[in-house]
Amino acid sequence: MGNCSSHLPSTFSANAADSSAASRLPPPPNGITVHPPYASPPPRPPPPHSLQPSNRPSSTTPAVGRVLGRPMEDVRNTYTFGRELGRGQFGVTYLVTHKETKQQFACKSIATRKLINRDDIEDVRREVQIMYHLTGHRNIVELKGAYEDRHSVNLVMELCAGGELFDRIIAKGHYSERAAANLCRQIVTVVHDCHSMGVIHRDLKPENFLFLSTDENSPLKATDFGLSVFFKPGDVFRDLVGSAYYVAPEVLHRKYGAEVDIWSAGVILYILLSGVPPFWGETEQAIFDSVLRGHIDFSSDPWPSVSSSAKDLVKKMLRTDPKDRLSAVEVLNHPWMREDGDASDKPLDIAVLTRMKQFRAMNKLKKVALKVIAENLSEEEIMGLKEMFKSMDTDNSGTITYEELKAGLPKLGTKLSESEVRQLMEAADVDGNGTIDYIEFITATMHMNRMEREDHLYKAFEYFDKDKSGYITMEELEHALKKYNMGDAKAIKEIIAEVDTDNDGRINYEEFVAMMRKGNPELVTNRRRK
Repeated sequence: MGNCSSHLPSTFSANAADSSAASRLPPPPNGITVHPPYASPPPRPPPPHSLQPSNRPSSTTPAVGRVLGRPMEDVRNTYTFGRELGRGQFGVTYLVTHKETKQQFACKSIATRKLINRDDIEDVRREVQIMYHLTGHRNIVELKGAYEDRHSVNLVMELCAGGELFDRIIAKGHYSERAAANLCRQIVTVVHDCHSMGVIHRDLKPENFLFLSTDENSPLKATDFGLSVFFKPGDVFRDLVGSAYYVAPEVLHRKYGAEVDIWSAGVILYILLSGVPPFWGETEQAIFDSVLRGHIDFSSDPWPSVSSSAKDLVKKMLRTDPKDRLSAVEVLNHPWMREDGDASDKPLDIAVLTRMKQFRAMNKLKKVALKVIAENLSEEEIMGLKEMFKSMDTDNSGTITYEELKAGLPKLGTKLSESEVRQLMEAADVDGNGTIDYIEFITATMHMNRMEREDHLYKAFEYFDKDKSGYITMEELEHALKKYNMGDAKAIKEIIAEVDTDNDGRINYEEFVAMMRKGNPELVTNRRRK
């Protein structure tokens, strides 16, 4: 996120399972005129009849849901809920099993209490419409049914059990330009399918691509259409959405169209070939500055050994001017991308996999540390935060507005400038609806406590320092991260090398604190309407 004052957390994570965060973005440059999107979505087809619960009482007429606009249905009449699969800004995804067929699916549950205004409702309604609209494409996760009850909207989708894009690559341990071309071909096929159907994804990143199964030839599936929109040629958008590493420069200028998806796919291709993102920074703002400069490094390893054809494609996908960027069809027809094209089957430099592992593992390390901190907050601290929330929520609405936060903080003895209050509001307002609910407030204030309270950081340090030696060794780090599937010795060695500033081969407490307080370039800027 942008640079914050010392009163605010230098990093913000919604929870231990999700490193997403909202952030202030640069204002639009003077002189830019933008127009809101006006595309009309096609009518939403009804879910397949076989997926609708048949045991609804016929003697009563169920209430109509305010989000989907059709009779409410309890998804649990049809599906049994299992373990949590993932947690994002706008919902929690669970493993569910169809009671009759015993077939397993993924179910994304979105709490309706968080859908405060009409725009929030339209966002969810549009996500459902888009997923139905794109049903049938090989590389897009299929929506099986949408249900709304009094508490949540539940989207039942095909289950992708093959893991995330990067995880599959890392697990295989060998990798080539031809493998990268095959994966990129599937990603750009998604872009082509979306654009030809009048949809912009707007949040393409490796985390949003899953393998359908563990089979070697499993298709790659795009998921999470929560930020997608319908469009017509000529539409100009100004919503500030996307993820820091993958956001196109024109999004930061708040004037963009469908070309942003090609940019994001180009960033993914750069990472597939080199193991690191093309635009880098210690904070979100630094990443945005790098994106706006547009300089792409092709001189560092492994680029000298990457084919000129691959570099040519990356350059053309990452052209700063969207009018000069390749279209999806042009990317698919590029000599390197074609199935019989230039991409070599020769293994890429081993450094690519090592960097990719480090890229993933550093983020996991912080997630584990934050989880430990959250779990170690005492009941007394949580109670205090609860009372703080209640004292600020003056209209007892269950949410805190900017004005309530601005008025409430001084009463609690917290002296923040107006800009600092605004930064805190935007950091805590994870779902971007303009208010902070109780869970968001606890998360944000917990992180403020983390920065102010040394004992929280020390508890996290002790979690890794099992032998209480005062140092985190490579072996201790490897053991702690093993259950998160990030116990690779080479990646952990790289983490220690980065954090270990005195070069003694281990991490002391001061080095750990510096790492935790350092800006986290994995933060995400998923902003709904403002």
